[in-house]
Amino acid sequence: MIKELAINIDNVEETANLFGNFDENIKLIEKGLDVKIVVRGGTIKITGEEKNVDSANKLFTKLMDMIKRGDVITTQNVLYTMNLIDEGEEEKLKELMSDIVCITARGKQIRCKTYGQLRYVEAIRKNQIVFGIGPAGTGKTYLAMAMAITALKNKEVGRIILTRPAVEAGEKLGFLPGDLQEKVDPYLRPLYDALYDILGAEVFQKYMEKSLIEVAPLAYMRGRTLDDSFIILDEAQNTTPEQMKMFLTRIGFGSKAVITGDVTQIDLPKGKKSGLKEVMEILRGIEGIEFVMLSEQDVIRHPLVAKIIKAYEEYEKRKEESDLEKERGE
Repeated sequence: MIKELAINIDNVEETANLFGNFDENIKLIEKGLDVKIVVRGGTIKITGEEKNVDSANKLFTKLMDMIKRGDVITTQNVLYTMNLIDEGEEEKLKELMSDIVCITARGKQIRCKTYGQLRYVEAIRKNQIVFGIGPAGTGKTYLAMAMAITALKNKEVGRIILTRPAVEAGEKLGFLPGDLQEKVDPYLRPLYDALYDILGAEVFQKYMEKSLIEVAPLAYMRGRTLDDSFIILDEAQNTTPEQMKMFLTRIGFGSKAVITGDVTQIDLPKGKKSGLKEVMEILRGIEGIEFVMLSEQDVIRHPLVAKIIKAYEEYEKRKEESDLEKERGE
């Protein structure tokens, strides 16, 4: 049965936000829900099968709620909300909307964009050590950073320590100009960028001068005991088993640690085992430690990124199966 429905939107700015660049959000909804959408002035007219029109109505209602709370509607918002409605789980959106992780220097509210991200944030709140494992673009580092800044502002910890292993991804550190700090700075740049975004350059500089925030390569952690700190180890897939053990045994009283990584993007030399892969086997089931696995569904970058991740996963799976068959043939 064909149904027609009209939705009125009064605010021009809300309309622009809802439609996206070149009406890309509207096109996504038409294709995803198999409906025809015509926009005239402040009225959206939806035509299609009754069930599809009802789903589109629910989707527009949820997207308008997001706009009212100050969100910029992206294709990721549209696709994720559409999937939840399709699965009959749109109530999960209420949890996402009600949970504010942090407020940036510019007053922007940082919220979880997917249910997987919400599970990750809740795990950080409840546990002393959390492993956030998943592909690029799932917000692992950014959300951990937001949680760390919230903990520092609430005086739950006395400082934030951010670290990464300085592992080359095809280039050699020795050929880069400058001293050791200048050589490793490019590896730490994503951490600086997230801090600037959340704190603002002025507050970030003040915190650095007061040693409330320390950003350093993983090698600098050796021999230290880190009390009363929120510690983030980023790109942990590039740690060796020895480095991972060293890092985990640095954690002191009153501290919380978040370890993030993507086990599909290991840059260690061939034959070297990833410390992140190994620790997943060693520490599972220990109280106070939680592993949160994020997937391509939690990717908050352009939808093509999720498709690229999925394509690589399928390729790796086919390659493994092909290698096994070759081994059996021999």
